[in-house]
Amino acid sequence: MSKNLTTRSEDYSKWYNELVVKADLAENSGVRGCMVIKPYGYAIWEKMQAELDRMFKETGHQNAYFPLFIPKSYFSKEASHVDGFAKECAVVTHYRLKTGEDGKTIEVDPDAKLEEELIVRPTSETIIWDTYRGWIQSYRDLPLLVNQWANVVRWEMRTRLFLRTAEFLWQEGHTAHATQQEAIAEAEQMMNVYADFAENFMAIPVIKGVKTANERFAGAVETYCIEALMQDGKALQAGTSHFLGQNFAKAFDVKFATKEGKQEYVWATSWGVSTRLMGALVMTHSDDNGLVLPPNLAPIQVVIVPIYRNDEQLEAISAEAKQLMAMLRKLGISVKYDDRDTQKPGWKFNEYELKGVPVRVAIGPKDLEDGTFEVARRDTLTKEVVAHADIVHYIQNLLGEMQVNLFNKALAYRDTHITEVNSFEEFKDVLENKGGFVSAHWDGTGETEEKIKDLTKATIRCIPLNREEEAGSCVLTGAPSKGRVLFAKAY
Repeated sequence: MSKNLTTRSEDYSKWYNELVVKADLAENSGVRGCMVIKPYGYAIWEKMQAELDRMFKETGHQNAYFPLFIPKSYFSKEASHVDGFAKECAVVTHYRLKTGEDGKTIEVDPDAKLEEELIVRPTSETIIWDTYRGWIQSYRDLPLLVNQWANVVRWEMRTRLFLRTAEFLWQEGHTAHATQQEAIAEAEQMMNVYADFAENFMAIPVIKGVKTANERFAGAVETYCIEALMQDGKALQAGTSHFLGQNFAKAFDVKFATKEGKQEYVWATSWGVSTRLMGALVMTHSDDNGLVLPPNLAPIQVVIVPIYRNDEQLEAISAEAKQLMAMLRKLGISVKYDDRDTQKPGWKFNEYELKGVPVRVAIGPKDLEDGTFEVARRDTLTKEVVAHADIVHYIQNLLGEMQVNLFNKALAYRDTHITEVNSFEEFKDVLENKGGFVSAHWDGTGETEEKIKDLTKATIRCIPLNREEEAGSCVLTGAPSKGRVLFAKAY
């Protein structure tokens, strides 16, 4: 099996596009801007889903499902929200097709025009808050902690598999609270849940922060985010959590009776991550040989490949392999035994390397004689010969070691690509020649932020939560600044 992957140094974007397709994660579909997520790619997404879903439920959230279609009038109730999404909305205007006069073609029936157009959800705040009006009457109904796993549509002209598609999968949490403090605590909690997931399961180090007013979610009072850095020095927003204040409660008249009997508007949050995380996973860890998957999210953590010349050898190897599989599965390790006779072992080695399977075990006649296994690890591409008695313990430890190793490697890259600058010349030089996060003073105005974006294509990724207050001068205008923010070119 020849991979023929473009190298990252040659063309990072081409490498990414080729890898997603060749590793069987996804492909473009017959619908412009939309993708087909293939079984192997979907298996990774399912592992992400399962872990996040567990974390959401542990923090008291329940899953529900709301309609795909939203009446157009709902969007006009929250002005900044509709402004933020107006240019990305797909609109349903008719409800029926008919056969054309030639008896062959299909056309839209002009007599089947909807009284009110329906928007295919770009996000669900409006339909959910219209629903919450009927669910919330009293302080006893709060907090209301709901999550939805769904698809959304945001019309995109320039698409890239997982990173930017017209339709994508995600989860969106929508919560209602009695007080401002509770809602802010919820938004911060969910940002921390996302950071925990990114670091401990995806092995991706992230910076927690808040967005500037220009970069906030449409309709939010505050947007919390986690920002990751890809191997090409570009940032990727890996998750957001929004404190919505009372904006949506007022727009949809969602009030509750307090303990004292007063009527008050509830306080709201929303938060979400999407299949964009798949792109982050690929770009953070993978190499010129293919995918590199952290063990915690790999659909197949261990693959066993037999090497044999005849049926007798295969039978003996298979007995050994099945015994090893049973022991690994008892420990919750996912394992596959590939005894296909249609491909040679070298071809299989290449395939599993391309697909990022963390651990490969090869068993041949000599291994049976010597009571050993050959174990190869995907992250470093190194091999070890391991004794029969030690194999299960060795693999278990190796998977844990690889998870940590991948995180530490990504962390070292990230930390060496956060560069402090004090002049605009330095700023431009770092962006062009080094990449990564540029830590610079900013005067706090949207005008300066936009000007820097126009001049360099870099945006403020976040105001880090842990930043130190320090007086300085804006890197562009020289006006006073309270502290540094992180700029980067981004996906």
